[in-house]
Amino acid sequence: MSGTDFWSRVGDGLPSRLLVSGGAGFIGSAFVRLLLERDPGLRVTVLDKLTYAGNLANLDPVRAAPGYRFVRGDICDRELVGSLATEVDCIVNFAAESHVDRSILDPDAFIRTDVEGTHRLLEAARRAGHGRFLQVSTDEVYGDVPEPERSREGDPLRPRSPYSASKAAAELLCFAYHATYGLPVLVTRGSNTYGPYQYPEKIVPLFVTQALQGLPLPLYGDGRAVRDYLYVDDHARGVALVLARGRAGEAYNLGRGDRPVEGRAVAEAVLRLTGADPALLQPVQDRPGHDRRYALDSSRSRRLGWEPEVDFATGMERTVAWYRERRDWWEPIKSGEFQDFYRRNYHPVAGAPAEP
Repeated sequence: MSGTDFWSRVGDGLPSRLLVSGGAGFIGSAFVRLLLERDPGLRVTVLDKLTYAGNLANLDPVRAAPGYRFVRGDICDRELVGSLATEVDCIVNFAAESHVDRSILDPDAFIRTDVEGTHRLLEAARRAGHGRFLQVSTDEVYGDVPEPERSREGDPLRPRSPYSASKAAAELLCFAYHATYGLPVLVTRGSNTYGPYQYPEKIVPLFVTQALQGLPLPLYGDGRAVRDYLYVDDHARGVALVLARGRAGEAYNLGRGDRPVEGRAVAEAVLRLTGADPALLQPVQDRPGHDRRYALDSSRSRRLGWEPEVDFATGMERTVAWYRERRDWWEPIKSGEFQDFYRRNYHPVAGAPAEP
């Protein structure tokens, strides 16, 4: 689907004034760039706490847009989100603690941000009388999906990690606000997303940056867990289309829907594209409660007109090229907080990232 076709499907359905919480993060910033590169005058307020994964550099391409505004703050701040909600027509919530490994190490932060924070935003939207509220969720709320099934939006939620449980709880709050208060909520459940500007704790940017540094690629277990990898620009387009054309009270899966990819295949693609030594691939003990398979049926989103445009091979080529060119973006990140997380999570893997 060409850019012209995509925007013709979106049409005039987007609100003119948006609050994008978590808009300096990976997927949130892609969404903001998508909107403001199309319409620089669209009024987009980004609210972000700028924790380890939030990065204002992610928004550099659109910071000069006349409709862009950034506010540093916490979605759990009742007064702040209440005030900002009165200035916009809708909230799109990307803000979340979002990494399963971190949720195992520190579940408290996930409950606070993903559940309490979502409640603060919902209440602010309700009081402001918003016409739409979109919650960005994840395919992980479905839990492990046996072969050959694919998760559909009406399937039971069976989260198996503190992260996915917090996201499922946030979804249930959204639907409760729709049923109880009539708040027009929408939920998107995206599959594993990758691409430029992703903090290097997730599998693709971790493996790419490790390979570029000549450091080990820590692969969980036998490397046979499979995921439906979605390029970040496709994910952002899906969120925009659901926001514009989705039906209130509904969830929408966003996944490529073709053959899921094993973790080992991700590592092999990275090694091939970077030219790194295959000996860097290092199996490590599997994480607790590791879901073996995710797979989505995205028919509902496709009926809206959404089609992912970037296949896995092309997306990996673009991603590796970006990280190769943008060492200035990620090398400073792989120190300090990142090193502490890496050592806690992958100990005793040899070759933890060295200070730059």
